[in-house]
Amino acid sequence: MPTVPATRILKTNNEPPHGDRAFVLYWMIASRRTGWNYALERAVEWAVKMGKPLVVFEPLRVAYPWASDRFHSFVIDGMADNARKLAKHKVLYYPYVEPFPDEDKGLLTALSHQACVIISDDFPAFFLPRMVASAAGKVQALMEKVDSNGLFPIHAADHAFPTAFSFRRHLQKTLVNHLLEPPKADPFKGVTLADHRALPSEITKRWPPVVAATFDGDPGSLARLPIDHQVGAVERRGGSQKAGQILSLFLERKLSSYPENRNHPEYDGTSGLSPYLHFGHISTHQILHDLAEKEDWFMDRLPKRATGKSKGWWGMSEGAEAFLDELITWREVGFNMSSQREDYDQFQSLPGWALTTLKFHEKDRRSYVYSLEELEIAGTHDPLWNAAQRQLVREGRIHNYLRMLWGKKILEWSPSPRDALNVMVELNNKYALDGRDPNSYSGIMWILGRYDRPWGPERPVFGKVRYMSSDNTARKVRCEEYLSKYAP
Repeated sequence: MPTVPATRILKTNNEPPHGDRAFVLYWMIASRRTGWNYALERAVEWAVKMGKPLVVFEPLRVAYPWASDRFHSFVIDGMADNARKLAKHKVLYYPYVEPFPDEDKGLLTALSHQACVIISDDFPAFFLPRMVASAAGKVQALMEKVDSNGLFPIHAADHAFPTAFSFRRHLQKTLVNHLLEPPKADPFKGVTLADHRALPSEITKRWPPVVAATFDGDPGSLARLPIDHQVGAVERRGGSQKAGQILSLFLERKLSSYPENRNHPEYDGTSGLSPYLHFGHISTHQILHDLAEKEDWFMDRLPKRATGKSKGWWGMSEGAEAFLDELITWREVGFNMSSQREDYDQFQSLPGWALTTLKFHEKDRRSYVYSLEELEIAGTHDPLWNAAQRQLVREGRIHNYLRMLWGKKILEWSPSPRDALNVMVELNNKYALDGRDPNSYSGIMWILGRYDRPWGPERPVFGKVRYMSSDNTARKVRCEEYLSKYAP
């Protein structure tokens, strides 16, 4: 009996399922994990229904924008975790790392000739929607895409919410119904799958799967790929196993002090989970489940009245409430926007008041104007901004509070607001592990007024868009050690 909610499933073509073919195929491109994954669960459902083996195909291309050692190594860490976990089940796992651009051309189609049904991930940003839409017209089997992005299904709303308050209020009215239909922590539990066989040799010879040395961190494996080797891998490893460890550490040591410490760069009080959420190595459902266990929480604590307020909604501790508002409201409002508007990452998608005030002040004199190249090497007059940029380049992240300042100063120092948007997107997507994500676009567009309101007094360059300064930030948060750590 199907367990994946219908609101999570979309047909992408009009092909029928083919019961006379070899296997059910899960094309894993966004939810790169083996648990708490509606898409994998849906693939298991089809495999059981049709009495067929399950093949999990997880590819990694080299021609995607901003491809680098940093992102490749993080994804490959996750592949290694998936290989270990799927080896315990009757699943044929097919990890594929493209050796040069367009070498993967024809691979999915070749697999589709053997597939009864194809399941993939419904991720509403970056190049993935176009890739899935293109593939749907080429494969020769029924293809479904399944939403495993968050607690609130991306297709459960029919419009984009203009503010976090309005989205939060909607969640407070409707989310409880979706919480009653979580994905399975282990989609293979209690399930008997048909024995798998090897893929046809004509496929594996032309498109060889990842070798063990790549999973073991062989540096030559990345060095041979035509990707950006100047953006190096970071110390923190990717994968579901590491994500689970970081979650446990956060819940045990940081949650209680989260409201006080998250804004101070020196305290490292944030969860550190955003890269793992972006690459699909951990699910918000798993995070909520583990947090609820720690808080001894049940859904009957949710209030019956929707107020839109962030405090007191969940009936949990102060730290848990603050963390969940970031994890759910602020993260998933970005998924709402990107699933409702194709121009979610474009300047014209800003609210009308922001477009008006930024245009009015577009020609204002700037005290400083920096090029993309100067900003990329942290070559400004501002030590705090430079430190934040160096952290981004070195570690693939910026402390959450300083990320806001980072963007506001780029707006102040760019020839125009459109130039500022282009610079923020380029630097964030090139270096940030959690870039190229609906949530990171929310943060970038918030700098320019999305999800915010007009602020006074009206200022040069900013107009009525919220202003931030390095001096005020340095007075509000502790950053002396941060400045020292990320010095030139």
